[in-house]
Amino acid sequence: MKAKSEIIKEFQRQEGDTGSTEVQVALLTERIRHLTEHLKTHPKDNHTRRGLLKMVGQRKRLLRYLEKTDLEKYRALKEKLEIR
Repeated sequence: MKAKSEIIKEFQRQEGDTGSTEVQVALLTERIRHLTEHLKTHPKDNHTRRGLLKMVGQRKRLLRYLEKTDLEKYRALKEKLEIR
């Protein structure tokens, strides 16, 4: 799992930016990938599954917002993160 600070550095718009949509989506994507791997080995962990579904929903809302406000950044982010 990548370090949080590395992800923030990679996706921030300017120095000190930790809350932009791109950074939030990138952090959520990394956590989603990590939890997906966890659930492959622990299939009955329903508490984690619920948290994962909440994160997926949050990321979906953030991506929808980004798509409406800046289509180019939306496309670039989806391509860079390799998400559908």
